[in-house]
Amino acid sequence: MSTMLQTAGLTKQFLLHLQGGVRIPVLDGADFSVNAGECVALVGPSGAGKTTLLRSLYGNYRANSGSILVRHNGTMIDIVTASPRDVVRVRETTLGYVSQFLRVVPRVSALDIVAQAARGLPQDAAVEKAAALLTRLHIPARLHALPPATFSGGEQQRINLARGFIGDHPILLLDEPTASLDNANRDIVIAMILEAKAAGKAVVGIFHDTYVRDAVADRRFEVLPLQDAA
Repeated sequence: MSTMLQTAGLTKQFLLHLQGGVRIPVLDGADFSVNAGECVALVGPSGAGKTTLLRSLYGNYRANSGSILVRHNGTMIDIVTASPRDVVRVRETTLGYVSQFLRVVPRVSALDIVAQAARGLPQDAAVEKAAALLTRLHIPARLHALPPATFSGGEQQRINLARGFIGDHPILLLDEPTASLDNANRDIVIAMILEAKAAGKAVVGIFHDTYVRDAVADRRFEVLPLQDAA
């Protein structure tokens, strides 16, 4: 079974410049891996650093030490030491990410927001795939041409999910993907994750909904809270 992502000795701390240079350690020696066709759930109490770990995997946060090896175009690349340009390339073709919040350019339609995230498709095909995903996630066609700023939180999260899944990335990072969803849409997302696994994709996710976690996760990795240190 092919390892798609692996961390070793991963540490992350935040330096609070406005608080006299206090250092807040969050991760210390995080070691885990995820294989193709597998979902690993990050578990632990609130504030333990699960989202920090997920953002570090995506390169939003630069780890202080250790490695994050990602299988990119057949070779392993270390996100910790990679250049910003290389991190962007890995995101474009290998790492998909669904955050808790939708951040988009105002006045861009929901359909365009999703279609723009399609990978390697002609424009017409990207729009068609985006429309199909939005419809599957119960975003009706009458809303596709509207900007999502006026949508409900649950609708915005479903647009976020469509944008994250349309890229067909080999690795998916999911931060509370069903947090704002009702049961019907939650079950659709579960099905989408299971389909991604069946297609050989590796998934790392935070799932506070135990029903979702039990349905999709093959293994758990526990993120333990650290003591604050100056």
